[in-house]
Amino acid sequence: REQEMKASVQEMRARVVEAEAEVPRAMAEALRAGKLGVMDFYNLQNMLADTEMRQNISKIGQRPEDPSTGSKK
Repeated sequence: REQEMKASVQEMRARVVEAEAEVPRAMAEALRAGKLGVMDFYNLQNMLADTEMRQNISKIGQRPEDPSTGSKK
């Protein structure tokens, strides 16, 4: 049962990676088609950078995770 769960998690992660790879293509197409403006693009990039910064700040003082297990050391 545990092996099935691990395989399921790996499959879901692979799907996420595939979906994330589509994002830049879709954004490029939206820019070309005029559905996404340059300022919209920069505002989105700013929001993503801000989110990443906030996540990193929230991790200050926490124990690092073991990448192989996903658990805290």
